[in-house]
Amino acid sequence: MSALSTDTKNVRVVVTRKMPAAVEAEIAARYDALFNKTDLALAPDQLKQVLQQADIVMTTVTDRWTEEIFNAPGIRARMLCNVGVGVNHINVAAAKRAGLTISNTPDVVTDDTADIAIALMLMTMRRLGEGERHVRNGAWGGLRPTFMLGRTLRGKTLGIVGYGRIGRAVARRAAAAFDMKIIYHAPRDPRIDDPATAGPDGAERVDSLETLLARADVVSLHCPATPETRHLMNARTLALMPAHAYLVNTARGDVVDEAALTSVLKERKIAGAGLDVYEFEPSVTAELKELENVVLLPHLGSATIETRTNMGMRALSNLDSFVQTGSVSDPV
Repeated sequence: MSALSTDTKNVRVVVTRKMPAAVEAEIAARYDALFNKTDLALAPDQLKQVLQQADIVMTTVTDRWTEEIFNAPGIRARMLCNVGVGVNHINVAAAKRAGLTISNTPDVVTDDTADIAIALMLMTMRRLGEGERHVRNGAWGGLRPTFMLGRTLRGKTLGIVGYGRIGRAVARRAAAAFDMKIIYHAPRDPRIDDPATAGPDGAERVDSLETLLARADVVSLHCPATPETRHLMNARTLALMPAHAYLVNTARGDVVDEAALTSVLKERKIAGAGLDVYEFEPSVTAELKELENVVLLPHLGSATIETRTNMGMRALSNLDSFVQTGSVSDPV
């Protein structure tokens, strides 16, 4: 793919959601930039218009790029610059057929997302969400030795599904801070043995998801969203978890069959769940919101000033590279 105009002010960049101020300032200084000042998700017809108006689109997970959108006539855009790692919101094959290059932002989200996974383990196992609501509701009558007892993380078995950057970062934290035993299920990956990115010593690879689910006290999901992983956690697989076990999802919402999860939580077939992502995001079912044994966060995995700024700058670096050379550093 050839580079775009050497005069970058002739390159129209549309940014579909509000970005940190430092990122927007850099984009505006370099390009003919159009920002979404309302910060509301764009409707399909609006996304079609964006493709017709922009040379490059800086997009996020809230934009649903379907095949129908890419089949619309008059597409001007030549690149989708995704701010985030996962691209399950983009029909990648259709985008490429329409002639678009796609990039993402790996690495920069790893630490903060791993921190949120650990936070969800603590919140679910120590019942912190329930406790906070109890105090706010004015129901607390003082310490009682048997009141709102949870479970300690220390020494428990953590089962990690997907052992990429984030999965390994979670494993390192859990092993170092809580002396958790780490088991994981994932395709073999040479990076797992790279000292710079490896998980903790003693982590055990198990050959099947079923084995992991049966052995783990906590299951943390870190696999990508693909057709193969859709509803990976369903009625059958959730039934393999022990009744004392907890499920944490900071990956993607459609990895979990939310109806099946709601059912096992209501029936106390597992002890609890901590979710940062949802099958029908941003919609969360009323049934799920009514349950006390689930912690619900609004997709906060990478939500720190530092990381969201770094994500935007990483996306901008890919954008710059595409304009100058026709290629990107982080291709999808």
